[in-house]
Amino acid sequence: MDRKSETPAEAVIARPRKLSQNPSRVAGSAGIVALAVMVSRIFGLVREQVFAAFFGASLGYDAFLMAFRIPNLLRDLFAEGALSAAFVTTFSQQMAKKGEAAAWRLASLVLNVLTLLLLPLTVMGIIFSRQLVDWIAPGFRFIPGKSELAAEMTSIMCPFILLVALATVAMGILNTKERFGVPASASTFFNVGSIVGGLAFAYAIDPQFGDRAIIGMAIGTLIGGMLQFLVQLPSVGRVGFRYRPVADFTDPGLIQIMRLMAPAVIGTAAVQINVLVNSVFASYLGNGPVSWLGYAFRFMQFPIGVFGVAIGTATLPVLSRAAARRDDAGFRETLASSLGMVFLFCVPSAFGLAVLGEPIVSLIYERGQFTAIDTHQTAAALSFYAIGLTGYAAIKILAPAFYALDDGRTPMIVSVLSIITNTLLNYLLVEPFGHRGLAMATSGVALINFLALLALMRRKIGRIGGRRVLQSLCKVLLASTAMAAVCWIVFATIAPLGKPGLGGQLLSALAPITAGAATFFLIARLLAVPELASAQHALFLRLFRRG
Repeated sequence: MDRKSETPAEAVIARPRKLSQNPSRVAGSAGIVALAVMVSRIFGLVREQVFAAFFGASLGYDAFLMAFRIPNLLRDLFAEGALSAAFVTTFSQQMAKKGEAAAWRLASLVLNVLTLLLLPLTVMGIIFSRQLVDWIAPGFRFIPGKSELAAEMTSIMCPFILLVALATVAMGILNTKERFGVPASASTFFNVGSIVGGLAFAYAIDPQFGDRAIIGMAIGTLIGGMLQFLVQLPSVGRVGFRYRPVADFTDPGLIQIMRLMAPAVIGTAAVQINVLVNSVFASYLGNGPVSWLGYAFRFMQFPIGVFGVAIGTATLPVLSRAAARRDDAGFRETLASSLGMVFLFCVPSAFGLAVLGEPIVSLIYERGQFTAIDTHQTAAALSFYAIGLTGYAAIKILAPAFYALDDGRTPMIVSVLSIITNTLLNYLLVEPFGHRGLAMATSGVALINFLALLALMRRKIGRIGGRRVLQSLCKVLLASTAMAAVCWIVFATIAPLGKPGLGGQLLSALAPITAGAATFFLIARLLAVPELASAQHALFLRLFRRG
């Protein structure tokens, strides 16, 4: 836009805010999201504990994971991918430029169009559930009853696709209005519904909790998806939204969302193709590897959700507004500080999971049907997943940043190219390393994608404070290395003294974690990591205000 042609109102909108406000605002908002997501991830771990205790790494849990693969992939596509980024970007711009009435109409349009598009897709998923399972898990056909069980649960969980899409629109509305707590807490209700409803139906189907009892957990997943949407509706109403039964496929806002989504869907679909390729490889490894990879990735999702998704969720509206105001300096400052916060939290998390994977997995999962062998194999997968944790989380910041700049093509191209990389790495690594090779390939792809997006973003907007971010990363790496060494020494000292049972598991896991966390914090303070000070400031400021 030509500055000379701006109206006074547009000129006010275009004025950049003080740069120092953005990092603290993002840190504060991310703190709210992180706390809510942390609670959700804890309940997610409880959900996984239920699976581990009652089903272990069995035929039934393998079948459940594959049955949930299609709706779960679409959940990633909507909740943390194309729809979320495209809707928040467009909705924020509509709110800033055209006012609330236009923004609310756009929200109704998106809800209606999603329903019209996803209902037929849901029905097709139910009808062709057996064909879907044969496609993503061809190796299941060699194990009697495994494909049939997976297909039955696929048909049950297909409506989850529509529920999570509607929940994502509600989440986008609330995030744009800077209401982060409720939408971030919605996934907690998903986990609670999955646990309570799943166990109730599992017991009703088979009180002995045999292979068919897992069908009850599929029903519980559907109950959880419904709760995730319904719990947000009161807050959506309180911020001013009123539903309108409108459907206009020529609406400019809707067209912009679809235009942003199209390359993003292709790019995200490329990521999901990688997951499907991994599923095909894993399905041929017999009973167990699919479950081990699933349990291991749950630990990966904890820091990714608490830090990567939380910071990305808080960052996107700020980036979108900065892009709409053409506040280039504010955009760069926000992006750089957000990446710095991801490094601060995710690098030590990766080191910790790699070093302490076995005692952590043992503490969380090793009871009931989950054996010591399952612990060892899950921890082995986790150590290789941890290599790519930081890259995976940073992508949650960088990819939406391109969408905020009205560029969905770049992340799409990077993601599509990753299909070749992932397939090649799988072929090279699965034979010598088994399921661990699949985890290693996933990490390799995540790191390559992150580096490619970072280089392309720098080329697009110029400098992004790369030297400062790199210096901060080096300090975090140094502190994390010291932390990992302390964790290993404490664990190696305690492990031989540990007693069997929960007490020994708690000691073996929590003592090195506590010592390692204290080491990291002290060294990061001594090295003056700037993001640590920013995070502390945001936390104490929020606690002071609440006090």
